[in-house]
Amino acid sequence: MGCLGNLLWFIFGGAISGLSWCLCGCVWCLTVVGIPIGMQCFKFASLSFFPFGKDVVYGGGAGSFLLNLVWMIITGFPMALEHTVLGIILCITIIGVPFGMQQFKLAKLALMPFGAEVR
Repeated sequence: MGCLGNLLWFIFGGAISGLSWCLCGCVWCLTVVGIPIGMQCFKFASLSFFPFGKDVVYGGGAGSFLLNLVWMIITGFPMALEHTVLGIILCITIIGVPFGMQQFKLAKLALMPFGAEVR
């Protein structure tokens, strides 16, 4: 399901999700202080473009907590809301449930991206 799921995902909404992560990364990279945050956005844009077959492992420490707090206030809530709404819309049909689950995975990642690792 990985290859076919990723292809269908990219055509029916993954491109929009990935581009929103890229846009956030570009905005964060406008300042020198925001470059590490922007680079994290670009890393998760690749996950958002093709999420099937990849898992997110959460970890981290105090530094990750502080970055997640700043991220959540400025960018995290709108990104999580976008993925949640798209996930709900996709879960309306039985065929869309796997795609909706991927959106919910990305919504959780949008709230706490620092300290997370994609495998």
